[in-house]
Amino acid sequence: MALTETPMQAEHARTIYEKSKPGRRAAVLPDIEVPETPLAELIPAELLRAEPPRLPEIAEPEIVRHYNKLSRRNFDLDSGFYPLGSCTMKHNPRLNERVAALPGHARLHPAQDPKRAQGALELMSLLQESLGEICGLPHVSLQPSAGSHGELAGLLLTRAFHADRGEERTKVLAPDTSHGTNPASVTMAGYEVVKVATNERGGVEMDDLRAKIDADPDQVACLMLTNPNTLGLFDENIAEIAELIHAAGGTLYYDGANLNAVMGHSRPGDMGFDIVHVNLHKSFSQPHGGGGPGAGPIAVSERIEPFLPRPQVVRRENNGHGPSFDLDHERPKSIGRLRGFQGNFGVFVRSYAYILSLGGDGLAEASETAVLNANYLKACLAEGLAGERLPVAFERHCMHEFVLSGKPMKRELGLATLDLAKRLLDFGFHPPTVYFPLLVEEALMIEPTETETKESLDGFAAAIEQILAEAESDPERAKQAPYTTPVRRLDEVKATRRPVVRQEIS
Repeated sequence: MALTETPMQAEHARTIYEKSKPGRRAAVLPDIEVPETPLAELIPAELLRAEPPRLPEIAEPEIVRHYNKLSRRNFDLDSGFYPLGSCTMKHNPRLNERVAALPGHARLHPAQDPKRAQGALELMSLLQESLGEICGLPHVSLQPSAGSHGELAGLLLTRAFHADRGEERTKVLAPDTSHGTNPASVTMAGYEVVKVATNERGGVEMDDLRAKIDADPDQVACLMLTNPNTLGLFDENIAEIAELIHAAGGTLYYDGANLNAVMGHSRPGDMGFDIVHVNLHKSFSQPHGGGGPGAGPIAVSERIEPFLPRPQVVRRENNGHGPSFDLDHERPKSIGRLRGFQGNFGVFVRSYAYILSLGGDGLAEASETAVLNANYLKACLAEGLAGERLPVAFERHCMHEFVLSGKPMKRELGLATLDLAKRLLDFGFHPPTVYFPLLVEEALMIEPTETETKESLDGFAAAIEQILAEAESDPERAKQAPYTTPVRRLDEVKATRRPVVRQEIS
């Protein structure tokens, strides 16, 4: 091992296939006690493999060690501060994990007859009611599996709404601060994206919005808006924005990625939104990252309700015998199914447990603390070298997150935002979101969340100050970072253009 290498850097990350040895087993199953039926009698011949799949053969201790080592090669929320902007990487209470792991929740088969899954359906119904109350909208579907999936659902609902009125609109407006999934979802739904500019206060530029609407009002299908936006700023003109879009005949869509900032204080439905997606894996304590599982339920107004995906979880009254719960397939105007079954049920359990444990007052306090933490950290970083080299992009009180610009740091120290982000890993902090939103040069988007202590925030601010001080005399140190992670800095361009996604098995 080289002196400059950490033990984890020196260890080659072997795949489980490389550790496989013929004949090794994690378990030995007992002989079957019933007559064996040939596979050819159970499975059509055209679906049978010519030879068994090449699965790894490995003992149980080695399996445990393999995945344990893999987990330690990643940075995770249990290891340290994770201020990834617009991702709400907050602590997920272990109580919710225990509830989701109860056998009645974890072992329920998704194809179970609704009559024998009343508890699960009741939980889903209650979660729908809770999310509807939080969002200020009366109807909820739990089917979408992610925020982006909720976006697509909202746009399909918009298309169905306009088609039901005999209209075929083609354009969706989206601010230049939108999450990247917004324009992607618009394209997938078959619409044209029309970008709306940002004003000097960090909100929607109203003159530009009016101009984009007036250019072709009969073609405006929807405005997609995040509020607070990705700059961490609440749009001061939201009431007028809603009025303009509705006057043009469009729908107003709320990207709920930043709902953690306003729970219990303001509701998208009260702002005039017709459709909201909620990231349960952000605001409501579902662990996320690495592709899931997640959930992006949608809440909608009365005029959008007929088009919700089917089936819908519904509550039925039974003549004084208490309610029962069912799946309603009879929805003639529905956009149809968005996925198999009803969604990621474990996510629903965790989220409902979180809502019950906090209650309405607790959710409001969570948002208050998230906003307080963000403004405190922003104030800390407005001092010293950070205040000079990393000025805040828009000088306003922020909500749950804020954006700094590394433009002066790059100009005066030759240090890019990416260099600062990589160096933070050596101090035990996950980097914030970098280079987004795109309208801020050398952007650094920081979201501390409500579950971090003052000491964590102070330590993060001190680390940035130390990195900037170090760069005054030795900028190359940050440019070569990180030094302590399992792998050093990667060639990200090469990884994007020539990814290695297959492994040859000898």
